[in-house]
Amino acid sequence: MDPCAALIRLFALGRPVARPVLEAALPTLGTEGAAALGLVRITGERVVPTCDLRPYADDTHDWWVASDLSEASTQRPLRPDHVLGIGGASTTLATWTIRRPVGRALDLGTGSGVQALHLSVHAESIVATDVSERALAFARFNAALAGVDVDLRIGDLLDPVAGERFSLVVSNPPFVITPRRDDVPRYEYRDGGRAGDSVVRSLVRQVGSVLEPGGVAQFLGNWEVPRGSTWRDVWAEWLDGVPLDAWVVQREVQDPGEYAELWARDGGLRPGSSEHDRLYAAWLRDFAARDVESIGFGVVTLQRPTSERAPWRSLDEVGGGVAAPMGPAIEAGLVSRTWLAEHSDDEVLGVAWSCAPDVTEERHGRPGAEDPTLILFRQGGGLRRVVRAGTLLAAYLGVADGELTAAAALDAIATVLDLDPAAVRGELLPQIRGLVADGLLV
Repeated sequence: MDPCAALIRLFALGRPVARPVLEAALPTLGTEGAAALGLVRITGERVVPTCDLRPYADDTHDWWVASDLSEASTQRPLRPDHVLGIGGASTTLATWTIRRPVGRALDLGTGSGVQALHLSVHAESIVATDVSERALAFARFNAALAGVDVDLRIGDLLDPVAGERFSLVVSNPPFVITPRRDDVPRYEYRDGGRAGDSVVRSLVRQVGSVLEPGGVAQFLGNWEVPRGSTWRDVWAEWLDGVPLDAWVVQREVQDPGEYAELWARDGGLRPGSSEHDRLYAAWLRDFAARDVESIGFGVVTLQRPTSERAPWRSLDEVGGGVAAPMGPAIEAGLVSRTWLAEHSDDEVLGVAWSCAPDVTEERHGRPGAEDPTLILFRQGGGLRRVVRAGTLLAAYLGVADGELTAAAALDAIATVLDLDPAAVRGELLPQIRGLVADGLLV
């Protein structure tokens, strides 16, 4: 067997290989060395994998990440202290994280240490925490493979770093909403041991205590939306009294049935089995007890202001595709939103804005019609916003080339259309602020 095929079969597919085959594939480490590291178990002439081990990379680095084998490989339900490897949630967080150089960084709920590897590229020092000793053992192994120095600590949420300060906090926390019942299996990687969505809510309210001025926290989360409320109502309540700037992007929404189906399957249970159906019913009862109508998922970015001002809030819903990576757009969005929060309307109007290079204009109309019935401005990167523009906004964006200040351009438009300049400014100023925040105007 080809050495590469042997290693893929063993570590990616979780299937045993013959001992001589592995010896040929690992001429330096050898089968005994792999067993000594805990990567495999030798049973006679067969070698059985004890973990998933696969390559992982960013633009400039090649790494290896070890984790537990999935239920697809073992054909068994996951163990309660299962340690995840590279999954959709971890890659989502990695691509949304700001990558500017920072001093101290914190990876909260590190799991197998994927986020810590990314942080090593642009952070001077890294602390990584988890409630699971087993997860920290995997993270320690992966850091050693990468030659990365990480300060690993055990503990719940922010307890291991109380009183310390960080420039950047990232977290893929155990955000899954799990029924609080003794007969419902718990998994450390997804269940924070709290009812409902209180893990994410607690993080929102507490993470500011470890952020230095200008520091940023980024994490994933789920949130429950009670019947009669919206997800923005939920976040307005969570952020009430929190002295941090907040940018929340809701990416997905599920009803309780969809959510229950997703997570009842997650542990390796097959739909239609009695155990799966029992767990599905337990999830539905749990949501019904709190009158939950839907569950949102998204990415949260919080920033500690550097000055005494009211924190800004930006609650956006983006269900479609976005730029990859999103980190640069998030960093630019933080800068623009902070600038807007610290400058008056007159100062905004005093800037000569121009349309960003990735903005295109679309005009739709009936054949032969003199005027379009619909004008759209489409953002090519970032959140890929599509803005429907009325006559006034289309006129302004048509001349926003960095030559005229917004005030001068709006006054000229008012003169041409014989409109009240104050009314034109009043209508367009909120729209200009929104376009600046999202990067369509720069």
